[in-house]
Amino acid sequence: MAQKPGIPKGTRDFSPSEVAKRSYIADCIKKHFQTYGFQPIETPSFENSETLMGKYGEEGDRLIFKILNSGDYISKVDDVTYSSKRSSSITPKISEKALRYDLTVPFARYVVMHQNELSFPFKRYQIQPVWRADRPQKGRFREFYQCDADVVGANGLLQEIEFVQLYDAVFTDLKLTGTTIKLNNRKILSGLAEIIGAKHQLIDFTVALDKLDKIGAEGVKNEMRTKGISERAIEKMTPLFSMEGSNTAQLNLLGQLLTESEIGSKGVAELKYIVETIENLGLQSAQLKIDVTLARGLNYYTGAIFEVAAPESINMGSIGGGGRYDDLTGIFGLKDVSGVGISFGLDRIYLVLEELNLFPEAVDQSLDILCVNFGAQEALEALKLIGTFRKAGIKADLYPVAAKMQKQMKYANSRNVPYVILIGEKELQAKTFVVKNMSKGEQQTYNLAEPEQFMSIL
Repeated sequence: MAQKPGIPKGTRDFSPSEVAKRSYIADCIKKHFQTYGFQPIETPSFENSETLMGKYGEEGDRLIFKILNSGDYISKVDDVTYSSKRSSSITPKISEKALRYDLTVPFARYVVMHQNELSFPFKRYQIQPVWRADRPQKGRFREFYQCDADVVGANGLLQEIEFVQLYDAVFTDLKLTGTTIKLNNRKILSGLAEIIGAKHQLIDFTVALDKLDKIGAEGVKNEMRTKGISERAIEKMTPLFSMEGSNTAQLNLLGQLLTESEIGSKGVAELKYIVETIENLGLQSAQLKIDVTLARGLNYYTGAIFEVAAPESINMGSIGGGGRYDDLTGIFGLKDVSGVGISFGLDRIYLVLEELNLFPEAVDQSLDILCVNFGAQEALEALKLIGTFRKAGIKADLYPVAAKMQKQMKYANSRNVPYVILIGEKELQAKTFVVKNMSKGEQQTYNLAEPEQFMSIL
């Protein structure tokens, strides 16, 4: 007996209905990307290992899927390296490529390779899958899509303001009200690490702090302790866990806290400008909120960082995030090119819209009209009519065989077809067709020579 097939953990098959709903989200995001002036690019699903490794911090590197070299790859490992059983020594000898972890680092590589062909500032969007060897759980998959928008080659904070507006526009269009756009600045985190005496442990500090919503304040403290951050430093930082009040109040408190830190003060000034400008312009449905514990563990962020939280009624991780990375292209040799970008988490947005029942009723309606098949002559006339519908952009089909009426109608119901057309022997002689409205159960007869009379109601 053949073994029942399966798929790897953290991956999924998608039904026609699910694909339609995912396309609805992607199309909405793409529409707003284009409205804001972004251009599309695509990059390979896998990159050279050196392009990806070392760009996401120690934790990120562990989650990168490595691709084994083709052929007898193990024969190229010498006995000393093989006997050491250290993956860090063996992996470079048996794997030269890896699946992309995100779209940002490949984008930086793209900019460096194509810099002479691009017009700066360059605004790009990209909607493609990425892979992470993470532990699968609700809203977290090993293969998932990112929808990214980035700008490189433009200094100033107007891009950050535009990205806040872009988030607001997309989620408003998706009818997903009540989202919170969290905002922080890596300069503030650097300043905080400086004033508590943990400047040299900035990465450990931010990686631990970024887990606050997952493991709580005590969990963060314990992780910092394991990284060697002193109790005195942790005690100084504790008030950050419970910072409350308006954005202005929090910024004022941070300004006082970071008076002696030049980089921290600069971060506060940048956030103040963004917050005040957004308050002046207004948002449609989202709210902007300062979150000083927001760190986003990726090492390449240098300025403002974003994260979008779903409405409080939904237990879900972030559904979007991003930030400024002023010298990401520098890792590939192109210095002093500023960049800032955001990402939409398509898979998590899908789960949120599904849970809140926000998908339009007709989003997965794959067929507008089904013609019943009564036989060869009737089917031929039906195909002529279907051709007219299809030229008008109407989704129409003919049941492929002259099966029993009950079977054909059952098929129409399973496809949620709103209209069924009947052209039997009687209609063929009268040169008419009968349309059955499946939701109302009503029937109407039309002239075959004038199908536009029916098309006008669609």
